[in-house]
Amino acid sequence: MNANQIHEEIKEINLSFMLLAQQMIKGDKNLAMESFGVNEEMVDLVAGLSPAQLLKMSASNMLLCCFRFEESLLLNMVTDHKKNGLLAQMSAARPSTKHMAEALAA
Repeated sequence: MNANQIHEEIKEINLSFMLLAQQMIKGDKNLAMESFGVNEEMVDLVAGLSPAQLLKMSASNMLLCCFRFEESLLLNMVTDHKKNGLLAQMSAARPSTKHMAEALAA
């Protein structure tokens, strides 16, 4: 995979993430704030982005999302050598808007 292909993949992921974020915010604002770990001001900002603004943000060469894991989950994953239940525990991962906040601030 070359650099252009990677950038195109990042753009697609970013756009999908931003559309998901807007959909979650419109569905349940409080749950979205908790899931993304952001305040009400940030979810209002994301919810109000136009399609053109979403596309512009998505064109960034850095991922706007990251995964957050509970510390206890990570510790258990590293120390527990059992494979049973690992996939079930992975559902505890939540998307985060850490990079989204940084991109909006720029």
